[in-house]
Amino acid sequence: MDECVREDMAVRLKYTMKTRLMDGETKERPTEELEFIYGVERQVPSLEDALNGAKVGDLLKVNVAPGEIYGEYDPSLIREIPKKGLIRQRLQEKHYYRQIKGGTLVCFKVLEVRPETVLADFNKPMAGINVFLDIEILGLRQATPEEINDAMESQLKRSIGCG
Repeated sequence: MDECVREDMAVRLKYTMKTRLMDGETKERPTEELEFIYGVERQVPSLEDALNGAKVGDLLKVNVAPGEIYGEYDPSLIREIPKKGLIRQRLQEKHYYRQIKGGTLVCFKVLEVRPETVLADFNKPMAGINVFLDIEILGLRQATPEEINDAMESQLKRSIGCG
């Protein structure tokens, strides 16, 4: 019987990631390999759904929606703000402005510099970007109890921001 992707399986795959930017431009990253324990080391939901039941040699195409990976683009986060208190030399259109104010990082994309104000986009830099994955399943095997424990510990650390 052919093994298929299921809980606690070590999955080895190679993938090519393409991103479609907000302006419609598509960028492709070099092909990479990845190995993880399915069902333990969490992936984005659309990838986990596509992998469930897949077999070695399967070729998959996965569309990862912006909300699953970088967040949706929110037009209400474009605001006109006063220039007062901002470092004028850092205000360059189409660039990101960053400044620590009151112990907090203020970060936005400068859309337009006006005489007394700045049109600022407070969306995350990658918000609204679609990701497309071309995947080939290279290998599957039952993970050992030790690998599963290690993967669980690693996943827990990532979930609390330690890894």
